Amino acid sequence: MSNDPKHFRPLDPGRVNMMDALEVQYWCTELNCTQSELQEAVANTGDHISAVRARLEALYPDKRHG
Repeated sequence: MSNDPKHFRPLDPGRVNMMDALEVQYWCTELNCTQSELQEAVANTGDHISAVRARLEALYPDKRHG
């Protein structure tokens, strides 16, 4: 796994690991959200990316979330 954010890919692309700063940065970019928006979505839905994406779309319908 690379530490270069441009080449980073999460080990488990189906889950968001909020304990890994590089992964949080990756998901914020992929989902077009802020870290606090991502944190809120994960706190309310768990770490499965489909649930996180659905939560972000429900909360922020004017943004594109990946």
